[in-house]
Amino acid sequence: MRRRLRVALFSHDSLGLGHIRRNRALAFALARDLPALTGREVSGLLIASSPEAARFDLPDGWDWVILPGVTPAPGGYVPRALASSMQGLRALRAAAVSAILDQQRPELFIVDRHPFGIGGELAEAIDQVRGHGCRTVLGLREVLDTPSVIDAEWEKVGGPARVADAFDEVWIYGDPDVYDPRSTGEVPATLAARAVTTGYLSQDRPDDGGALPEGVEAARVGSAGTESPGVGSQRFVLTCLGGGSDGGSLASIAVDAQPPDGHRHLIVTGPQMDTEEFDRLRVRAGATTTVIRHHQDIPGLVASAEAVVCMGGYNTLAELMATDTPALVVPRKGHRAEQPRRAFALVAAGAVDAHTIDSLDAEVLSEWFAGRVGRPTDRSHIDLSGLTTVPRLAAELIADARAEAPAFVPEAAPTAGHRPTAPRGTASSARLPITLEETSHAV
Repeated sequence: MRRRLRVALFSHDSLGLGHIRRNRALAFALARDLPALTGREVSGLLIASSPEAARFDLPDGWDWVILPGVTPAPGGYVPRALASSMQGLRALRAAAVSAILDQQRPELFIVDRHPFGIGGELAEAIDQVRGHGCRTVLGLREVLDTPSVIDAEWEKVGGPARVADAFDEVWIYGDPDVYDPRSTGEVPATLAARAVTTGYLSQDRPDDGGALPEGVEAARVGSAGTESPGVGSQRFVLTCLGGGSDGGSLASIAVDAQPPDGHRHLIVTGPQMDTEEFDRLRVRAGATTTVIRHHQDIPGLVASAEAVVCMGGYNTLAELMATDTPALVVPRKGHRAEQPRRAFALVAAGAVDAHTIDSLDAEVLSEWFAGRVGRPTDRSHIDLSGLTTVPRLAAELIADARAEAPAFVPEAAPTAGHRPTAPRGTASSARLPITLEETSHAV
């Protein structure tokens, strides 16, 4: 029997749920397609640091590993809850990741967004897995930030050449006809040489099949040709705020907006919204508005809604674009330029409408709802096939690694006089000029 193929994915998780949900979607895609592509059973670990991760299920043979978390702070990050210095937390996380990967011995390691984690915490682990012949991938959303900001971030992690030495490929989860970070300079030439665009991670995303909340049953019929069970069937519009930690301004406008006649308005704040803020929204909600904190099938809600208002995070929009639901994107203000750049690129592509939060109020939002319900949006011209493309790229990388590897022999612990030889392009972690202030931006 061929040895089980083992995969590991890492996300640093400082704000929101996007990193977690993106890696979870990748895990389901790899579990679905890699066995047929490689002829091997697949298992994997998702290494995260948000306690919210455990609420999401995974494919059979996959599991979560939850690290102590970090949270954004001026100039970088601080421990989210652990009574520790950032230096101490970084050392703890680094040791945990190295131990986990040493036991798992993955053949594919996918790192989300930050190549060496927080403060270089992944540097030794990446050297370690590459010494075992593991292929490494840096996964990037299609929009990062303004080129000047991103140039500084690449330099803080040792420069593009150092990143290129540590990763076999760079996967950009987007459609270059909508937005290409290689042409904007966000992915510099050294990395662009080993980068490939996958299409948005949109089609065939996993969901948990949760029932729609009471009072907002879908008007559309399901795949079985029957309406969702519940208290009747009523059309609804939706406002969703991702994780919810930074969605208060949009939620405050949305709760005062009037849904179109014959519709309800469902607002999903996200599990990370402050409890007092959530309670205030529920008190303010009118008779036709329902405010809930979380729903286990956000993609299902988006597909069933007559119109959607959302922020501009990658994961939210990737899920949205798999539907024909009309959408108004209100990008996060400040922090990063990522969300406005993504939102207005998609406007130019004819995929969404967009509004800045400063020019939005309840009346404007009510008018948008009234004008857009019942008018589906065609997004078929956008490449949404990333969750089919990624398993194929993974299978090709793994096949290349096996072709280059010597015949398999049982692994023995290295002795002081015999250390594994790192693959071509691997640099020693001792040469990494990485500090705890790896980036001043925290997503």
